[in-house]
Amino acid sequence: MPTQGLKTTCSYCGVGCGVIVHKSPGGLRIEGDPDHPANRGQLCSKGMNLHYTVMDKSDRLLYPEMRYHRAAPRVRVSWDQAIGRAAGVFRSLIKNYGPDSVGFYVSGQLLTEEYYIINKLCKGFLGTNNIDTNSRLCMSSAVVGYKKALGEDSVPVSYDDIELADVFFIAGANPAWCHPILFRRIEARKAAYPEAKVIVVDPRRTESCEGADLHLQILPGTDIALFHAIARCLIENQQIDHAFIEKHTNGFDVLRAKVFEKSNQQYAEICGINVDAIALAARWIGQAKGFLSLWAMGLNQSTIGVNKNTSLINLSLITGKIGKPGNGPLSLTGQPNAMGGREVGGLCNLLPAHRDLANPDHRREVADFWGVQSIRDKPGLSATEMFESLRSGQMKAIWIVCTNPAVSLPDARLVEEGLRNAKFIVAQDISRNAQSLEFADLILPAAGWLEKTGTMTNSDRRVTLVDKLVDAPGEALADTEIIRRFAHAMGFGKYFDFASEESVFLEHARLTTGTNIDITGVDYSLLREKRAIQWPLPHKGHPGTARLFEDSKFYTSDSRARLHAPPIEDTAEGLRPEFPLLLTTGRIRDQWHTMTRTGKVGKLRDHIPEPYLEIHPGDAETRGIKEDDLVEITGSRGEVRARARVTTNVRHGVVFLPMHWGRRGKSDLSRANNLTSRAFDPESKQPGFKTSAVQVQKFTKAVENILIVGAGAAAFGFIQEYRKHNGTDRITVFSAEPDAFYNRILLPEIVSEDATFESLDKKQYLDTHSFELRSGKAIVSIDRAGQHVQDDSRKRCSSL
Repeated sequence: MPTQGLKTTCSYCGVGCGVIVHKSPGGLRIEGDPDHPANRGQLCSKGMNLHYTVMDKSDRLLYPEMRYHRAAPRVRVSWDQAIGRAAGVFRSLIKNYGPDSVGFYVSGQLLTEEYYIINKLCKGFLGTNNIDTNSRLCMSSAVVGYKKALGEDSVPVSYDDIELADVFFIAGANPAWCHPILFRRIEARKAAYPEAKVIVVDPRRTESCEGADLHLQILPGTDIALFHAIARCLIENQQIDHAFIEKHTNGFDVLRAKVFEKSNQQYAEICGINVDAIALAARWIGQAKGFLSLWAMGLNQSTIGVNKNTSLINLSLITGKIGKPGNGPLSLTGQPNAMGGREVGGLCNLLPAHRDLANPDHRREVADFWGVQSIRDKPGLSATEMFESLRSGQMKAIWIVCTNPAVSLPDARLVEEGLRNAKFIVAQDISRNAQSLEFADLILPAAGWLEKTGTMTNSDRRVTLVDKLVDAPGEALADTEIIRRFAHAMGFGKYFDFASEESVFLEHARLTTGTNIDITGVDYSLLREKRAIQWPLPHKGHPGTARLFEDSKFYTSDSRARLHAPPIEDTAEGLRPEFPLLLTTGRIRDQWHTMTRTGKVGKLRDHIPEPYLEIHPGDAETRGIKEDDLVEITGSRGEVRARARVTTNVRHGVVFLPMHWGRRGKSDLSRANNLTSRAFDPESKQPGFKTSAVQVQKFTKAVENILIVGAGAAAFGFIQEYRKHNGTDRITVFSAEPDAFYNRILLPEIVSEDATFESLDKKQYLDTHSFELRSGKAIVSIDRAGQHVQDDSRKRCSSL
């Protein structure tokens, strides 16, 4: 039977790869779309296995569930009951404590229509700006950096500039693993044009460094010093564009004075690298006809993330390498629709179409469009602030949509305190494995990828349509429909009377009219025809905009870009005697965020099946740590346990821990965010995940008494294997038979007189001092809760 092919977009990272999904009676099959401009048919390991996450419904939430009070179990309820309860509680809290007693925490995985309708509900009708997103954790410093430098949150380049560039400056990113399709395009460009240079800036030697021409392995937190040093070299070598600087920028004299405060040698010493390497990087950038800078979490997830962004963008501006083919800054977005969330104003300090909450004219424009009297000028609480507010009791309720804060937010144990202290929690999700669900009073089952329709915007401003192909399981609903029902229950029905997802999109598009992200000319039929468009596209027939600022006019009041001269000092958590190592966190190749989707796919789990800690051989040796030892990483906020990987990929004094694992069973010791600080950049409010002070030591488990009932082959195998890893625990074996550890399989040979009983004895292969054998002792009761057993002589033995 022929299959049905649907052209759609991958729902993982912000690259926005096109995929073709084939549906047949046997299930779904996926392939890369060769005609899609982002990936040209290629897919990464996660994308190639995306269909398995749709077909495997074993973990899916199927029905609304509710508990009537915190001590009660959750029970299945109808949608009317669920929405009615949510509306009743939110209405009561707002009446008694004010609108800022409630808030929404949403996700960069939401479709633009979902983002828009929640943002409209909160800021326009609930009367609170307490809506923030997990995109705050990955790209808010890039947002502020673009705004400060270019006037607006606008990525100026297209992916097609990769094939036109000859110098790629990758700073604080590992695209080989985290944005692999873009990295393959960089590799292909270098293969076709060997003169092209790849420079990687990273405290770790990552997979992106393997083919790089230059790896600047700087000390963590010294990025601004490096960028200032390169700027100084460019100025000294007359490799800047004086005419562009004079006509199209402000702030050059201040920047020049700042970068000349230190010598190149001083900068090199601060960064912990060779001064000649800095000079070489600057020379390549200065000589480049096409210079692309690419960055991600290494710059953004910092308490000085905005300053890192502006100091990097400086390099494009002082060389005039922006608004031209093959040139410009390209921030790499971690989530599939973080850009769409930025477009609709999904952060607590923004309004739709890149409007600012602080601007009274912008507030009036949006209020008039939505038909409300006003929008409050006070910014809402950001992601981390919401959970601190829940913990303190100021905020009473939170509605969590498509994200897992108990794993992904910093200082995770404090986050859990906030969740436990909340008066009311709504969790709207697809997976029962989302660990934040255990705190929820109301669970709402949502539709996932391929089960609903809407749009996403990728990292180079490319809007694509994601169409529905299969029905959601059980009673799960699209997020847009859930919020629409809630808005009606709250009494705002006439303002949320959307007939379809496209009607939501068209309202969003109308609100962009006349702005720099104008998509008035876009509708679903155009997206189905074109597959993707790059904004702005203000009217029908417009081709879309591949590259911004080609006229060198920026989105500032005077149309001039802003150069910034930030200090180089890092405000991150400092090292101290009890915590002398610097921990940095990040992603691995085959996992996605908190693993509620990729964790279901066996071939993705097999790549790296458990948490690990990269540690330098020198740091390992002083602590007596060897490869694969179980180590304990401790900080001022908590501890984590992981297997050691002793490697020179990290610098001396630096350790690396992946961020994907949360609780496993009742233990949270796999969760990296037990250690990370909730301190954030004062401008972007993005947390500084990349810098935490820790200590690492070999984990020594307390001696335990292991009780084994039965002295057969299983017990024999267990003892042998256990002693490979632990030689100190006490092992006690109970055998009802007087003879233990004989080979029962060979008993027929005794009957046939081919062997003696003594020859079946396995005890000769065991260290007789490694366990205690109690022969002829039958166990009559096992108390698992009390952790003890009782033998037939009424003697009790405890495992404690």
